[in-house]
Amino acid sequence: MSLVKFKNRRPFGGLISSDFFDMDEFFDNRLMSRNILDDGFWNGKRGEPALNIKETDDHFEIELSAPGFAKKDFEVTIDDGCLNIAAKKSTPKEEKEEDYTRKEFSYKSFERSLQLPESIKEEAIKAEYKDGILSFNLLKKEEAKKRPPKKIQIA
Repeated sequence: MSLVKFKNRRPFGGLISSDFFDMDEFFDNRLMSRNILDDGFWNGKRGEPALNIKETDDHFEIELSAPGFAKKDFEVTIDDGCLNIAAKKSTPKEEKEEDYTRKEFSYKSFERSLQLPESIKEEAIKAEYKDGILSFNLLKKEEAKKRPPKKIQIA
């Protein structure tokens, strides 16, 4: 038998099995009817890019696939333990010729929100956008890092 630390901040009790909680994914895929597109790039949902989360002994790595955006298009905030990622891009195009005017525009946007585990140092979160991937490095607090087993001497 082993002792396991109780995590009482986990939303919705035992319904969530991960330390991270994606509010949109929970309501869209678990509570509402599924309307999944066959497009793996957008994670099966219109307007929502795919997200990877990897845990190591001392940090978490998050990668969000968002090609076609620029750094200035993103707004990333932390509010009450929640990492909020939003992006908006608008591209107007106008051609004027002697006998016609043509206007076109495109607009892309998305929002993702992740409930962060208590083990994260919020003040040390780093983000980088390169080659269409928005990456985050989230350091764990010292007390949350995995330690090697300690041998106890019996008296």
